[in-house]
Amino acid sequence: MEIRIQREPFLPGAEIDTFSARIRGAGAVVSFTGIVRDDGGRLTRMEIEHYPAMTRPAIEAFAASALARWRLAGLLVIHRHGPLEPGEHIMMVATAARHRGDAFAAAEYLMDYLKSRAPFWKKEFGPDGATWVAARSEDEDALSRW
Repeated sequence: MEIRIQREPFLPGAEIDTFSARIRGAGAVVSFTGIVRDDGGRLTRMEIEHYPAMTRPAIEAFAASALARWRLAGLLVIHRHGPLEPGEHIMMVATAARHRGDAFAAAEYLMDYLKSRAPFWKKEFGPDGATWVAARSEDEDALSRW
C-alpha cells in the first residue's frame, strides 16, 4: 500500500509502470486518474486544501478497508493539493490483483470514498471570483453500493 499526498505533478504512465513493476502474482492492474475539469470554460484554477493529520489517516483507513475486502496484490493512491490548473492531474488510484474483478471493484470503492469522504477542500477560481466546491449528492449516493 502506497499513499502519497503531494503538491508536485505526477505522470500517470510512469506511476503505473513503477507500480506494476513492484507487483508479483497479479494478473490485472486497474487505474483511474482524475483531471481538473473546466465544464464551462470559466475555471482559471482550483486550489485544494487539506489538514495532513486528518487527511492521511482517512485515506489510509479507506485503503486498509479495500485491502481487507478484496484480494489485492498492491494499491496506490496519489492525491495532489495546492493550486491546480484545468487539465492537470489531480489524483490517481491504482489497484493490482490476481483477477480483474477484485482490481476493478477495489479501484471503484476507493474512488467513491475518496470523492465523498477524503478531507480535502476545493476552491474554484474564475472571472467572477472564488467559490468553495460543495459536496455532490451523486457522490454520496455512490457510497450506498458498498
